[in-house]
Amino acid sequence: MPIIVDIDVELARRKMSVGEFAAAVGISAANVAVLKNGRAKAVRFTTLDAICRVLDCQPGDILRWVPEDAGKPT
Repeated sequence: MPIIVDIDVELARRKMSVGEFAAAVGISAANVAVLKNGRAKAVRFTTLDAICRVLDCQPGDILRWVPEDAGKPT
């Protein structure tokens, strides 16, 4: 999927564990793993709001778009 979730980068910057983050956001650690591993199909705006509030960041700090053909030889 061309949308990359960089939660792990932000967690590392803040030295925050997945468990602490999940509890603060109000989602399960399993759902954090789904986001981190790129298996999420959607994110609710309320969840995105909570993520940004907990990490004190903008959505663009944790979400980025990469073209599907990036890195493929032409």
